[in-house]
Amino acid sequence: MRCVFTGIGRHSRLRLRALAPGLAALAFAGCGRSDQAPGLPVAAPPHFHAELARTSHGIAHIRANDFRGIGYGLAYAYAQDNVCMFADTILTVRGERSRFFGADKPATPATNGEYGANSDFMKLNNEDSDFFFKGYLDADQLKAGYAAGSHEARDLLTGYAAGYNRYLRDYAGRYPAACNRAPWVRPITYEDMMLVLAEKALHASGQVFAQEIVDGAREGGIPPAGKGAPVTAGDPGFLQRRLERLTREQLGSNGLALGKDVTASGRGILLGNPHYPWTGTDRFYQAHLTIPGRYDAMGVILGGIPMIVIGFNKDVAWTHTVTRAVHFTTFRLALDPADPGGTTYLYDGVPAKMTSKTVSVDSLRPDGGMATRSKTFYFTRQGVVLVKPEAGMSWSAQAVHVLADANRHNTRLIEQWIGLGSARNVRDMKASLDTIVGLPWVNTLAADRNGHVLYADTSLVPKVGAAMFASDCLVLPQLLMFDGSRSACAWAHDARAPAGVHSPVDAPWMLRTDYVGNSNDSYWLSNPRALLTGPAPFGYSPLYGAVGVAQMLRTRIGFRQLEDALLEKRLHMGDVQELAFANRVYAAELMLPELLPLCRVSVDVLVAQACRALGAWDRRANLDSRGAVLFREFWNRASSIPDKWAVPLDAADPVNTPRGLAPAAGPAMLAALKEAAQYMSALSVPLDGRLGDYQSDTRNGVRVPLHGAVGDIDGSYNSIHMETALQADGYHQIGWGTSYVQTVTFDEAGPVAQAMLLYGQSVDPASPYHVDQLSLYSQKTWPLLPFNQGSIRADPHYLATTLSE
Repeated sequence: MRCVFTGIGRHSRLRLRALAPGLAALAFAGCGRSDQAPGLPVAAPPHFHAELARTSHGIAHIRANDFRGIGYGLAYAYAQDNVCMFADTILTVRGERSRFFGADKPATPATNGEYGANSDFMKLNNEDSDFFFKGYLDADQLKAGYAAGSHEARDLLTGYAAGYNRYLRDYAGRYPAACNRAPWVRPITYEDMMLVLAEKALHASGQVFAQEIVDGAREGGIPPAGKGAPVTAGDPGFLQRRLERLTREQLGSNGLALGKDVTASGRGILLGNPHYPWTGTDRFYQAHLTIPGRYDAMGVILGGIPMIVIGFNKDVAWTHTVTRAVHFTTFRLALDPADPGGTTYLYDGVPAKMTSKTVSVDSLRPDGGMATRSKTFYFTRQGVVLVKPEAGMSWSAQAVHVLADANRHNTRLIEQWIGLGSARNVRDMKASLDTIVGLPWVNTLAADRNGHVLYADTSLVPKVGAAMFASDCLVLPQLLMFDGSRSACAWAHDARAPAGVHSPVDAPWMLRTDYVGNSNDSYWLSNPRALLTGPAPFGYSPLYGAVGVAQMLRTRIGFRQLEDALLEKRLHMGDVQELAFANRVYAAELMLPELLPLCRVSVDVLVAQACRALGAWDRRANLDSRGAVLFREFWNRASSIPDKWAVPLDAADPVNTPRGLAPAAGPAMLAALKEAAQYMSALSVPLDGRLGDYQSDTRNGVRVPLHGAVGDIDGSYNSIHMETALQADGYHQIGWGTSYVQTVTFDEAGPVAQAMLLYGQSVDPASPYHVDQLSLYSQKTWPLLPFNQGSIRADPHYLATTLSE
């Protein structure tokens, strides 16, 4: 084993001595003299080899000769900053949470600023989580999928497992306090990495229905819902509510790509601003991965995924937003009455036996012993059995219901992101998306040095056309439920795509030279100058999202403020950064012109006082904005008032409509304003309080004031969701929202990128990278990222080591 330091000058040596012992050990772990004696044959090359450098804010730069080495170095760096979180993640995907933490407990909660292992996509206790992952993930299918894919993807997973295990050996007994000497921090395997990626693929499909899938499993051979008459659907709308919550309350993002027609340089400019959880296991991590002559991309990985998922190379930059498309359907299958066990269904009138999978979960008992429980999951050709009686999905004597999930066996994620990071322009990127078809649940937006931009939804969407939705195959529209007993109602196949999903060639996309954008609404509004409706006569499948419907206020302000800026000039990268944090509150712009004259004549003293505060407010959510807190409290109440807009949606102008206060909604608006003012007064919060005094995140005893508003509800492009409601001393701690923010353009030398990771690289409160970037966000300061070797080595915090084994 060999470890060599390069480029360590006097400044870096002094800095190392000043660092905490654990961080200094980070750089020297595994270093020692070579045991190769002079004159003996040269030893074989190391199986894993990588150069790991750190620059300001702990950004990890990994350089290796192959993807095996990239995975090795990246895992080592990631573990240095997030070992406890990743070890906890491994417990989840292995189905071993109950074994160490007990059956009834929830996933590890976030405490003291450290990570939380809770998922924003499912809320299960440990035992149900274990059953879900053991029962739903299919290791054999995953292995087969990776075996059929690229060797580079397999090498990356192999190297990542080795690099993580190397860290565990080097730092044994010196892990962060959250998991030091914990028995659940153990070495991992290639197979574990397959499970990690499989879990990420399921965020918008299988995990959304994890509880129903577990409830559909049998225990002791008894059908979960008994064997009687089918249960009447009392709540079929639950599915739509979950989808709305997923895309509007749990996963959000802004993406904006500007082309040569609107930029001052004539080159592309990209803004990427994902809104993701701050404490869960889907945190981003800044990295730069280089294989000379093969791959060189910088940006962020996501929750241990060993590849850049949002970022840039020397020629093209890209980002993702969670798509409005749906990546599953459900099916109702008629059961064969000749089978008393209820596990034979009819398909085109022919009996077909379900397959089954029995799994066992070990759970830690309060007395320290171990209890074991088993469940059997059942599968049909369409998917897994699930049960939710109150929605009409029961396992009765006559029928059973299943979830068909396009992402259950999606093993192409890594290969897809390698392809994106290797692209030379947006056309290359689109070709990669069309060929690999690996993105699970995101849109892609990209800009290249030639000034071309791309929007594409190439996520895995079931191949169910508009005609199928108009046929008798559709059993229950609210549940996207089709007749599973007829082959004519099954997902169709396209030779250009994996079985059962649409080819990206025929999916929504546009290539332009002005701009494209997305903020989690439908593909329809990717550019208001050219609404995307799809091919005649029916357009795209309804599963891609709706057209001709009102868009979210966050989507609308993104395009409104861009068009406003373009009225004045062509844009530079700094202008795009101003748009990212402009903090205009679009709901106020649309509503206050009519509301203020109404409330100014109110005889209610408190309403009049609130009206004056709103009238003086700058209608933004900056630190110095006075009145932003009042408007938030008001609009949180008023946004749900029905028929409040005076001007209805004009499908030809979805950015500017609906707008204005409908006269009939005036009394309800004034009542909401009074209620908000009363609430604030009871807390002794001034109606014209400065936002920076009442919105903050505190870590390690340091309070950082925060700008930004809610987003989808109030129309702030910069979306910040606080964990607490308003208290006497304000809103506290970000739960999710603006996380990694990058702006990228290009010059003759390569990419020009400025970016920040608001919550920092590490979940360990003792790490210098735990909270160091939050103040950058607070001050709207954009660090310049070092990309070429010269700028990396010139970074004042440059520190490098070589890892081999």
